Amino acid sequence: MSSKVDVRSINEIRKLGIDALAEALGPVDMARFLQSFDLGSGDYTKERAGWLDQSLEEILEEIKRKRKE
Repeated sequence: MSSKVDVRSINEIRKLGIDALAEALGPVDMARFLQSFDLGSGDYTKERAGWLDQSLEEILEEIKRKRKE
């Protein structure tokens, strides 16, 4: 007797996981939970000075440029 195994794509698994977290925790706590796994990198204090001098237009252009990479 053989049974069929349902194999999902990684994108489907991610969506199901996000949906389950959002249902159980709500969107804000879900985001906080997910952020707890990424400690980030760099030195926020030093990098922050560069961000404060940028205009909104410069920030938007940088976002657009990074999305194209």
